[in-house]
Amino acid sequence: MLFWIFAAVLTAAVLLLLVPPLLRSAGSGPDREEFDREVYRDQLDELERDRARGLINDAQAEAAKAEIARRMLATAEKGGNAGAPKTARSGRLLAVLLALVLPVGALAVYGSVGRPDLPAQPLASRNLEQERGGPPKSVLAAMDKLKAQLAENPNDLQGWLILGQAYAKMGRNADAADALRHAVALNKDDVEIQGLFGETLVSANDGMVPEEAVAAFDAVLAKEPKDPRARFFAALARFQAGDQQGALDRWSALMAESPADAPWVPVVRDQIREAAVALNLDPAKVTPQPLPPEQKEQAAQGQPGGPQTAPNAAPNAPANMAGQDEMIRGMVANLAARLDADPSDVDGWLKLARSYGVLGEPAKALDAARKARERAPERADVQVAYANAVLQTQPRNETPKPLPDEATSALRLALKAEPDNKDALWLLGLDAMMSGRKDEAEAHWSKLITQFKPSDPEYTLLKGRLDALKAGG
Repeated sequence: MLFWIFAAVLTAAVLLLLVPPLLRSAGSGPDREEFDREVYRDQLDELERDRARGLINDAQAEAAKAEIARRMLATAEKGGNAGAPKTARSGRLLAVLLALVLPVGALAVYGSVGRPDLPAQPLASRNLEQERGGPPKSVLAAMDKLKAQLAENPNDLQGWLILGQAYAKMGRNADAADALRHAVALNKDDVEIQGLFGETLVSANDGMVPEEAVAAFDAVLAKEPKDPRARFFAALARFQAGDQQGALDRWSALMAESPADAPWVPVVRDQIREAAVALNLDPAKVTPQPLPPEQKEQAAQGQPGGPQTAPNAAPNAPANMAGQDEMIRGMVANLAARLDADPSDVDGWLKLARSYGVLGEPAKALDAARKARERAPERADVQVAYANAVLQTQPRNETPKPLPDEATSALRLALKAEPDNKDALWLLGLDAMMSGRKDEAEAHWSKLITQFKPSDPEYTLLKGRLDALKAGG
């Protein structure tokens, strides 16, 4: 009954909004014409007063009177036109039709597609999570029961794994990582658990590889040096830490040892391109070719697909490695939505810039880096990130060219805020060398090389560059 009362009130409200204006417009025609004629009569009186005061001469007065008279005649003809009553009748007819058709039509539609026999559903009894696309109540109840069991028996390895995977499917990556942390503590030797734990930590950190995840992937690689998931994320951790060359070397090795039809090959190729751009290298020259595609028949029979690919390498990859790009895009979308709600998060903008760079969207990466720069121009890492984003938008050239002014100005600000910033010293030295300012390049790189040990690969690279500068190269 409450529904029908609400429907009747709503219908009456709609009719009150529509019908009265139609009725008013139906009877407003003659009043409007009479008003216009009254205005014209006032204009004639005003015209006579202007002529009496000498403001206009007789000829002007007569001409104006003739125009006003013409307009009065037009209104008189319009008022006497038989169309006005017809219009009024049409308005009234439309109002009556709406008053009848609207409620009758609503009842007809509801009778055909509605469910008047469906019992009411109080809010408390509705499954709102399922209506929003969430898991059914039965799943949530099962998870609550599983958590209660784990509280009583925390050594249930299988229970922690099931709980972690359930949370991951629900998108609750932080809860999933916490559950899998318990599983890892119970069995540190299981490389699959370690790899799943590390990947979940990356998802929970918006695509960044935290130290705990690095330790998990290192544990995997200690037992399975060819595990593609661990190799990929271990290289990603180096890239995010600023070791672009180390990341490039590891991704290149993974590419060279992967079958061409491996699901992770496109993602690795994109990462190699990003690392090459960061190092001012030509991606085409540093991207190795993968191995020939594996034959499904060989895999089914357990035969090796190539000299460096064991048949059990693919199962060690994550189940969703083929959708790695989709996973990254989902995390990036979530991060972007969070930053729209709270744009003050400078580190969040830096993460978003790096993520867009990974996805090969330099324009969006530059926009995110610019927003970080607007909020924290005094931070050296923000200025360096902005400079790198600018460089990513530049077209590739066979002949090295000086860096764009927008990038070098950001790097100088970074160096002003942090005089020993490695990235700024390296890139400004590179710009100076390509611009022919060898003394400036030598000054930057001489300051940079003191921050490395002779055993570091960076030291060897810088030593070679400095020797070439001193030799006039």
